[in-house]
Amino acid sequence: MPFVENSSYRPPLFLKNAHLQTSLPTLFRKVRGFEYRRERIDTPDGDFLDLDWSETGSKKVCILCHGLESNSGEPYMMGMVRAFNRRDWDAVAMNFRGCSGEPNRHLRSYHSGATDDLQTVVAHIEGLSRYEEIVVVGFSLGGNLALKYIGERGGNVSPILSGAAAVSVPCDLESCSGQMAQWENRFYMRRFIKKLNRKMEIKCRFPEAHFRFEEFLKMTTFKEFDDHYTGPVHGFKDAVDYWNRCSCRQFLHDIQVPTLLINAEDDPFLTERCHPTSEAEENPSFYFEKPAHGGHVGFMSRNSNGEYWHEKRVADFLSVKPD
Repeated sequence: MPFVENSSYRPPLFLKNAHLQTSLPTLFRKVRGFEYRRERIDTPDGDFLDLDWSETGSKKVCILCHGLESNSGEPYMMGMVRAFNRRDWDAVAMNFRGCSGEPNRHLRSYHSGATDDLQTVVAHIEGLSRYEEIVVVGFSLGGNLALKYIGERGGNVSPILSGAAAVSVPCDLESCSGQMAQWENRFYMRRFIKKLNRKMEIKCRFPEAHFRFEEFLKMTTFKEFDDHYTGPVHGFKDAVDYWNRCSCRQFLHDIQVPTLLINAEDDPFLTERCHPTSEAEENPSFYFEKPAHGGHVGFMSRNSNGEYWHEKRVADFLSVKPD
C-alpha cells in the first residue's frame, strides 16, 4: 500500500503558511552550481522544442517538465537539476512550446495533456544511444503531463524509462480550475492570465486564429481561457472536455514503473480530488505522499547544501527505487 501517510517533511517553524511556501521560492531563491547547454529539436508537426541540458557524463538522465507559463530557468527547475547532478545524473529541462524565450511556429501551444511532445523528447534521448536509464520529473502542469504520459503508456513505456515523480500536481483539472477562481487565489490567477495574454497577443496574429486579442483582455479565469483557446485549438470541444480528457488521475491505475507523487495538503491551488489515496493503495507502482505543509512547489528546508525537501525526496526515490 504505497500511500505515504506519515510524510517526513517538517517545515521551518516560520514557514508553515502555504502562501509563503508558494511565493517565497519564486521571488527570492537563487540556485547556482551548474550551467545549461541548449539544444533545439524538431517536432513531427514542424514545430520545435528547446531543451536545456546540465551534464555530468552520466549514463542516466532525468527529464524535467515545468509548470504553467514557466521555463527551465525557474528556481524549482534548477534546484531539481542540481539535485540530480549531485547524484551523478545528467538532467535535461524541457521547455514547452513557446516557453523558451521564442514563440513557437504554430497556433497550437502546450497544455496539461500534450504527451506527444514529451514522447518526442524521450524518443530523441533514446536516439542519442548514450543513456541506459531515463526518469521523468514534472511540476504542477508538467507533473500532470508526466503522470498522464506514464499512465497512458502503461507497460509500453520506453524499456529504459525506469521511473517518474511529480510535485504539486492538479490531478483533477476541473476542480483545480474552480479552486484557482476563488477570491483567495486572485493574485495567482491574475499573474497567470497576464502571462498567458502575452502569448495570445502573438497567437492572434496567426491567419488561422478565430479570436481577437481584445477578447482575452476581458478574461479572468482558466475556464474562459480554456473555452476560448486551449480547448478548440487543441482538438477539444471546450474547457470541460479538455479537463476531463487530460486530468492525470484517471491514468494513475495504469502506471507500471515506480512513480512518486507529492502533493501538500495545504496547497492553495489543489483540491481534495488531487489526493489520489485509493489509487496509491491499489497500485504497487504508484506512491502518493501528502505532507501537511509545503504549499505549491514549496517544501522549503533549512540546510547547508541548499536542497529543498522535495528535491532530496524525489532524487533519492528515483536513484534508489523501491522494489
